[in-house]
Amino acid sequence: MEYTVNDERLNAATFIAFANQVWQGDYDEEKTSVALSRTINISAYDGETLVGCLRILTDGYYFGTITELLVLPKYQRQGVGSRLLRLAKENAPTTLYFGARPEAEEFYIKNGCVKGMQSYMIPKNR
Repeated sequence: MEYTVNDERLNAATFIAFANQVWQGDYDEEKTSVALSRTINISAYDGETLVGCLRILTDGYYFGTITELLVLPKYQRQGVGSRLLRLAKENAPTTLYFGARPEAEEFYIKNGCVKGMQSYMIPKNR
């Protein structure tokens, strides 16, 4: 497994093909490209195959958030997500805040994350 922080080879087409295997959606390639350019992208590759990705959005000083942590189902429960979280902790310039689905809370707690404030959102129709 090869892990890369600030993955410069990660492009929108690769990310969309990967994301659709984990979290299906109707992703726009141009908007995805812009989004990837605005985040710190930490990736996991098995050979040439992207199998995991964690993205950090940060202002570099006050705030940082994990926008998503995705691992292909076939590679889950093999330490890929845990390694991506460790790399995020080591490379983020700020404390990281993020939300988690209730069924994922145990994973984050096991990996040393501290449960904080409840999150809220202001929905926007796309």
